[in-house]
Amino acid sequence: MTDTEQQLAALVEAILDSYARQGHINHLDGSNLPSRASVDRLLNDLLSVVFPGFLGEDPVDELSSRYFVGERCARSLRALERIIGQALGVQCGRPPSTPPRPFAEVQAEARAHALDLLAHIPTLRQALALDVRAALDGDPAACSGPEVITSYPGITAIAVHRIAHHLYLREVPLIPRMMAEIVHGRTGIDIHPGAQVGPSFFIDHGTGVVIGETTIIGAHVKLYQGVTLGALSVDDRDRSRDRKRHPTLEDSVTVYAGATILGGDTTIGANSTVGGNVWLTHSVPPGTTVMLDKPSLRFFTNAG
Repeated sequence: MTDTEQQLAALVEAILDSYARQGHINHLDGSNLPSRASVDRLLNDLLSVVFPGFLGEDPVDELSSRYFVGERCARSLRALERIIGQALGVQCGRPPSTPPRPFAEVQAEARAHALDLLAHIPTLRQALALDVRAALDGDPAACSGPEVITSYPGITAIAVHRIAHHLYLREVPLIPRMMAEIVHGRTGIDIHPGAQVGPSFFIDHGTGVVIGETTIIGAHVKLYQGVTLGALSVDDRDRSRDRKRHPTLEDSVTVYAGATILGGDTTIGANSTVGGNVWLTHSVPPGTTVMLDKPSLRFFTNAG
């Protein structure tokens, strides 16, 4: 054995020894976890069905649309069955000693989730049509629907969020978070799949936006870049997944760039405006404008 082969053998043994010492970051039971590449490809296929003719290279017209949708849905169904089936072995909070479920039972559940998501696409498209309209109404620089769909990172992030949120509500493990992180990498917009987002939602520019798991967003809400809708603290009392940790934005709220709104008890009343770089940890009533007026905040109603 050469010196290089001996060094390589020693390196392999050291890595295997680390598997024994750091057990919580291994997955050595023989079953594959969903890969980011697989979820990324799935998202591309789903988005091409949601926005036909906008995001893929294949031309779509009235003659080919039935074939196109059929082929993409069939491919998405198989991918969803596979990756959801893989993910069902990673239930959040499941004790390590829990015995594996029968393969047929897992596959039946994965197929049910997959079919349910595909059946939800018409409803999803209705919601996204309102989001595209909100972008056109909210940004004077937006020239057309095609420009918004192909160029605005906020629309991509919202589209993926609405897909991921549907899976999250069905308690599909792992996949919704993977979708959220993939689109986070694409757009710089971080929306937890658990966040409840109402219709006609618009994120302008978008880079650095963070929306936490228990956030509730009403209709006709607009956010600018760098907005954080986060948790006020991470002490033991707030670690429960059942506790509301993130704020509520009621209908027709606008939050400008760099604002930070924290806390599960914080509600921004309808028709309110939160100015840029504001740090807000308590509720404000409807029709309020909050502005940063150093060294303190100013609150006043929109009426004056």
